[in-house]
Amino acid sequence: MANLAIETDNLSKSYGQQVALDQVSIQIKAGEIYGLVGRNGAGKTTLLKILSRQIQATSGYYTFFNERVDSRAHDLRLGMMIEGPGLYPHLSARDNLMLKCEAMGIRRPGYVQELLELVGLGQVKQKKAKSFSLGMKQRLSLALALVGDPDILLLDEPTNGLDPQGIADFRKLIQRLNQERGLTIMISSHILSELAKMIDKIGIIHQGILVKEVSKQELEKENRNKYVLRSHDLRTVLAYLEENLNLKDFLVVDDHTLYIYEYLDQAEKIPHSLIRAGILFESFAYSGNSLEDYYMQLTGGGNDA
Repeated sequence: MANLAIETDNLSKSYGQQVALDQVSIQIKAGEIYGLVGRNGAGKTTLLKILSRQIQATSGYYTFFNERVDSRAHDLRLGMMIEGPGLYPHLSARDNLMLKCEAMGIRRPGYVQELLELVGLGQVKQKKAKSFSLGMKQRLSLALALVGDPDILLLDEPTNGLDPQGIADFRKLIQRLNQERGLTIMISSHILSELAKMIDKIGIIHQGILVKEVSKQELEKENRNKYVLRSHDLRTVLAYLEENLNLKDFLVVDDHTLYIYEYLDQAEKIPHSLIRAGILFESFAYSGNSLEDYYMQLTGGGNDA
C-alpha cells in the first residue's frame, strides 16, 4: 500500500524464555494518529524501541514508507519521546535544542525559537530545564523530537503524570502537529479513554499480543448504547429486521453477533417482532459499555483503562 508510513510484519521480541512482543503486525497510514494502549509491561515500549532502533527485534521486520529501516537516513525521518523527557537539566530550553541541532548539523537562523514557540515555551527559553514543571518538560521533550522536521513521531506515554489540564493541552498540541504538519504519530498510553480523544486508529496490546485494532469510528460505534443480539442464523435475522423494521443503524460484529443502535426506547419491539415471525435467536440484551468495560473485556480485567 503506497501511503503506509509504518508497517510491521510479525514483529517479535524475546528475552530468553520471556516473550515481550509476539508477532505484532500493524499498518499505519501517512498522516494518521495511531494509539497503542495496554497495561504497564504489555509491550508498548518494546515496540516503540524496536521502531526507533534502540533494540533489535528477535524476528519479523518493519518498514517506514515502504522501505526497510536499516540506516541513519531513516532515523532522520523519525522523532521520538521514549521513557521520559531525556533532557539536560542544567541547560536552558534553548541550549537543549541548540545542542541537538548541532549534533544533527542543523544551522538554520531562528529554527530553535520556532520550535520553542511551536510547543508553547517561547517565553521561557532561557530557563533551565531542571526548574520546569512536568508539563513543560514534556513540551521541551516534544520540541527535541521535532528537531530535523521528522515525518514520524513515536511518543511513549507522553501524558503520564500530567494533571487533567496538562493532558488536555498536550493532546491539543499533538493534534495541531498532525493537522498542520501532516505528521504520522504513534502514541502509547495505558488509558484508552484518553487516547480515544485524539486517534484515528487504535491497537490494544496485551502480554505482547495485539488483541484488537479498530478505527476511531469503530471504537465509538462498539461503545455506543446498543442492543446485542446473538443468533446462529444472523443472516436471516438481519434480512428480516432490515425489511420489516427498516433497520439501518447496526454493526455486524461476527457471524453470530449483531449490535443494534435503534429502538433503544422500545426494548421489546425487536425481540417480539422476531418471535412473531418465527425467527430464532439465542440472546438479546441491552449494553451500555464504557471504554473501560470494553478494554477490560479484551484484556481480561485490570485497572488501567
